[in-house]
Amino acid sequence: MRRRLLLRVSALCLALGLSLPPGPARAAEAPTVFAAASLTDALKALGEQWQARGHPAPRFSFAASSVLARQMEQGAPADIFASADEPWMDYVQQRQLVVDDTRVSFIANTLVLVAPADSPARPLTLTRDTNLAGLLGPGGRIATGDPSNVPAGRYAQAALTWMGQWGSLSPRLARADNVRSALLLVERGEAPLGIVYATDAAASPGVKVIATFPPESHPPVTYPFALARRAAGHAGARGFLAFITGSEAAETYRRFGFMMRGR
Repeated sequence: MRRRLLLRVSALCLALGLSLPPGPARAAEAPTVFAAASLTDALKALGEQWQARGHPAPRFSFAASSVLARQMEQGAPADIFASADEPWMDYVQQRQLVVDDTRVSFIANTLVLVAPADSPARPLTLTRDTNLAGLLGPGGRIATGDPSNVPAGRYAQAALTWMGQWGSLSPRLARADNVRSALLLVERGEAPLGIVYATDAAASPGVKVIATFPPESHPPVTYPFALARRAAGHAGARGFLAFITGSEAAETYRRFGFMMRGR
């Protein structure tokens, strides 16, 4: 009976645009985390650590940051949002979907060029003079996230523009709906090259890194995290956000290849 009453109160609060105050009932609820696909392995590991401490197992939804941000805009019940770039966090913040003072960007990634593990392609240093079209061959395509909405694709577009090759290579992109899908195209040999994050490449035995894009070729790859406004009174979500953005989590992020910013 008490649980039914709490659920009714919760539904009423949501309908009125209010949030429940922190308390034991909210602290015991499992948080729902909307996170960029490239955070999959690290956040799953952190979720297991959180659960091992006696907390409910977090629920994760991994996809392109753009997809998740738009789902939140349409009312999807996210408690925490972790984006693969700053613009999509800006998007939800401008729509007042997150708690402003909880936003933090503390991890970073690098952008790399990958090939199938059995490819004859050799390591190289990327410069503006690197002939990527020549590496692709006559019919090859570069797998990456769709630059129109996927952060990895936006970084890839910036890097190819810096190289002066966006105009010639944009028609030869294999545009995936998230960075993990792009990685899979290279793993399967459906694309001879891919532009992905270093952490994703490190997690896949099916690809090899042949080059790293210079830092000056694209905006910094940073990951902002924030608490969703609908979860302002969710003590469990606040606790998990503090855990995954705190110093204890740093070792896990480093293990999966992320870099810590300012720590």
